[in-house]
Amino acid sequence: MSVLRLLVLSLSLVLLGQSVQGDEYHQRSNIPIEPHAVYYDYEGKAAYWQEQAQDTILAKLAAADAAHTKKAKNVILFLGDGMSVHTVVATRNHLGDSAKQVYFEQFPTTGFAKTYCVDRQVADSACTSTAYLGGVKGNYGTIGVNANVPRYSCDEAFKSENQVDSIAKWAQDAGKSAGIVTTTHVTHASPAGAFAHTSDRYWENDAEVAAANCNPEETIDIARQLVDWPTGKGLKVILGGGKRNFLNTTVNDEVGHHGHRTDGRNLIQDWLADKKQQNASASYVWSRKGLSLVDLDNTDYLLGLFATSHLPYDGDRVRGHSELADPSLAELTEAAIKVLQRNENGFFLFVEGARIDMAHHSNYARRSLEDTAAFAEAVAKAREMTSDEDTLIVVTADHAHVLTVNGYPERNKDITGLTGNTGEDGRPYTILSYANGPGFYQSFSKAEGRNVLTTKTTENVNFRYSASIPLSTETHGGDDAPVYATGPYSQFFSGTYEQTNIPALMARAANIGPYADVEP
Repeated sequence: MSVLRLLVLSLSLVLLGQSVQGDEYHQRSNIPIEPHAVYYDYEGKAAYWQEQAQDTILAKLAAADAAHTKKAKNVILFLGDGMSVHTVVATRNHLGDSAKQVYFEQFPTTGFAKTYCVDRQVADSACTSTAYLGGVKGNYGTIGVNANVPRYSCDEAFKSENQVDSIAKWAQDAGKSAGIVTTTHVTHASPAGAFAHTSDRYWENDAEVAAANCNPEETIDIARQLVDWPTGKGLKVILGGGKRNFLNTTVNDEVGHHGHRTDGRNLIQDWLADKKQQNASASYVWSRKGLSLVDLDNTDYLLGLFATSHLPYDGDRVRGHSELADPSLAELTEAAIKVLQRNENGFFLFVEGARIDMAHHSNYARRSLEDTAAFAEAVAKAREMTSDEDTLIVVTADHAHVLTVNGYPERNKDITGLTGNTGEDGRPYTILSYANGPGFYQSFSKAEGRNVLTTKTTENVNFRYSASIPLSTETHGGDDAPVYATGPYSQFFSGTYEQTNIPALMARAANIGPYADVEP
């Protein structure tokens, strides 16, 4: 046993000797909570915090002793879109209490990634996807290209010297399988970073390209790149929404929504035809029931498009009882891993909880926390299905939002409710608020100033939380993004670093791509 470990254990015994006997301080108090009271009996005793610190030290020492130096067979990157530190903090309370941990917070390594674009202090989901999937920073609104490509250029993104390959391609080149899972369009900014090269994130179909005065036959839209180009075509799993970008305007999908394409192509049928030509086992599904009927253990390729646009917010999925029709992110993750695990060489999987971000843009704080909780369930499912010995799991965000937690609320207050205090205008205010966004219009009026908020108001899922600056949609924040890691070489992910380091560190752990080492 090391000298450091002996010292730590000795200190633990001394402190435990000063503590109260038994586990009495681990019991929740039965006394009604009063203002300024300690929330739990045991939290009022110094020994509780001292013992917790000792447990943390011992866990850190154990993690150091067990530092993984065996290469990762599999790599899973979970992206909570817009999942700022404040979002994670608020989700703890949403799950029950400030002392709780969101599942991935228990991972042994935590770091921070700097999220700026080359041309913007505050990033969007496009330039960041190039960073955390390709290892290169680009300009705002561009995907899979370096900063030599200005936004909206019709041709610069298609010059090979400007294109940035992703870790999905590195995995494919190494004989591994790759896949993407998201709750937004599979052609949206974040997942597109795995396979696309474009100077505008919104060129998801040919009609959008034409509307920008580019030639769709030369400026290839993102959906076509997914179906026609090698990296996209090689993805073994594609699960999410955005079906409208695969169908022509003259074609309706399974539930009656027409497509947005104008080139006459049905990219779903084209995808199936390509797999048939390869003599591969391939399935296309559009509902949770259809997904449940697929023999995933004998499926080579899986395409699931579950909505014409985005999948529903997870809370709305439950409240509206559409969970019988719409799969959860955890269910999609499970299906993806079952297909990808068939490759004995391993796999790379990208999983995005996209609607965390979209809820923030609308100042729907409650929905954002619900989706963060659902995102954590997907991470837990992946860890359950894989081994910490050969599967590296990294959880991060692409950027922050301008959500804040404020007001000195009592510990037992619902995070989505009121602080219990009033402002200098004598009116109550919410624990969660935003620096800007559409919530301004629900919070202020010209006649009254700040509107009077009640608990009933905040319990409405459609309540838009208070915002200081009126905007039709809330902006991102420039905060560093948290990074959580577990598995082989997870120790790489500590500290503060450029977001572009994330794919490099994952690739080094898996011994793939330009960062591989022949002797891992």
